[in-house]
Amino acid sequence: MIDRYKINGGLHVSPRTKSFADKLTARNEKARQLKKLKFKKPQGTRIIAVANQKGGVGKTTSVVNLAAALADNGLEVLVIDSDPQGNASTALGAPHGIGTADTYTVLLGETSIEDAVVTNPEFPSLKVVPATIDLAGAEMELPDAERREYLLRDALEEYVEKHHPHYVFIDCPPSLGLLTLNACVAAEEVLIPMQAEYYALEGLSQLQRSINGISEAFNEKLHISAILMTMLDRRTRLGKDVEREVREHFSDQVLQTAIPRNITVSEAPSYSQTVISYDRKGLGALAYKEAAYELNKRSFE
Repeated sequence: MIDRYKINGGLHVSPRTKSFADKLTARNEKARQLKKLKFKKPQGTRIIAVANQKGGVGKTTSVVNLAAALADNGLEVLVIDSDPQGNASTALGAPHGIGTADTYTVLLGETSIEDAVVTNPEFPSLKVVPATIDLAGAEMELPDAERREYLLRDALEEYVEKHHPHYVFIDCPPSLGLLTLNACVAAEEVLIPMQAEYYALEGLSQLQRSINGISEAFNEKLHISAILMTMLDRRTRLGKDVEREVREHFSDQVLQTAIPRNITVSEAPSYSQTVISYDRKGLGALAYKEAAYELNKRSFE
């Protein structure tokens, strides 16, 4: 029976839904449509902190795949891995062993961003500042530093002035400590990846208050520019209910595109790849390409 099988991307096929062939045809057609989309270069560099104090919501996954989708469409992108776990570095093929020039040495002023960047092997216009395990000590070692909240901003301003990337994504750790504070002071926008789960709205409200506080104290330009629903399963009542509530409360910020639960999105980092290169026509890749286009389009609205 056809409903015993599961195809690539976690898509279930049963007699009550479209046939496998119909779904495959629809996916290929969507891939063709997305390939025709024209991404535009923003007038200046868009610096986006990608933050959520809750872990496991697709934060790093969204950083690397949005960055790859933009780079795949001819834009210059810099990813700053500011999470000591270094998962963005792994997914983007950036070495991040002990002794590597990384975000931590940039914050200490020992290296510049220009000296720390690594070019992604899949997309030449995608650059990465990796994170090593040394970054885990930043919360304890940097509090006494002069202008401690502005360390990343100062380093990034120098790089942007010289290289003019179109996008900078800062992958924040799942906390609201000094590393996330530095990211938010350096950025003008915050993108919040959000999983459709029971406490999602409560956590989002807390994060919004924190961002408002940072804006008032350190960076008046900082604002939440986008909320991206991730790992969404619209077959469940919870998924549909949470998505509806988030869209009602944050209608201006929530991207129309949502990222579905998808196997290849989870598999890609283990091969040091993004899903954009790992499974170009898969459901996850198509969703991130569409989200990247929507994010890019907002530059001109």
